[in-house]
Amino acid sequence: MTSLTRALLLGALLLSTTAPLESAQAQRRGPPEFLPNVPYDGRLTFVRVKYQMPEFGGGGFRGGRDIPWSHDYPRGERHFTKIISELSTSRVRIDASNILTLDDPQLGKYPIAYMAEAGFWRPSDAEALGLRNYLAKGGFIIFDDFAGEHWMNFESQMKKVLPNLRPIELDLSHPIFDSFYRIKSLEYDHPIYRGMKSVFYGVFEENDPKKRMLAIVNYNNDLSEYWEFSDTGMFPLDMSNEAYKLGVNYIIYALTR
Repeated sequence: MTSLTRALLLGALLLSTTAPLESAQAQRRGPPEFLPNVPYDGRLTFVRVKYQMPEFGGGGFRGGRDIPWSHDYPRGERHFTKIISELSTSRVRIDASNILTLDDPQLGKYPIAYMAEAGFWRPSDAEALGLRNYLAKGGFIIFDDFAGEHWMNFESQMKKVLPNLRPIELDLSHPIFDSFYRIKSLEYDHPIYRGMKSVFYGVFEENDPKKRMLAIVNYNNDLSEYWEFSDTGMFPLDMSNEAYKLGVNYIIYALTR
């Protein structure tokens, strides 16, 4: 049994007292119950980016029953931070996570941020400036959980942040795939849209892959879906493990560069 498998199983055991409640919430139609943010205390804290989006049919996304930026909350980050805590020496907050907008001054306290469903993201001028400043000051953002034609919106909105943006497709030679685990293949399956080829892009300072990476883009993929349901048997264990490996690599890479 690999160390990651052991950590994953341990994480599932650690969640045993709360999993029934959280599973029921995950299966319930409607947005999750968002917990209050916790104050910064120096620990590595999972930060999820929230954003406004236009309504469809007067009721929001899927008639108001779903909020794209909240996908896989809170189970995805709960499981993931437990894995990070078990596998690294980082001081990790595993009992809570924060939800912030891109123009929130508090964002600058946290080195890594996560955004789901960037295909629906429409940043205001203040939010675009907030993300630009966050990245310029050393922040790193993970874009996850979007696919297909949603790329067009993502690229368009990112150009508000970085007008000269040129996302660069990554291959296994990039150090982010060898920062903790040596990733052996980038042939990943989207957990929902099977058959879509996952593509990984990097956003770099001055569009130069030799300079600092500002963002990693998981296109046609959804790592947090695997994280969220890793203790349920919904997906094969090896697929969940691979999703955790990528996430761990992203965190270690961002913290060490």
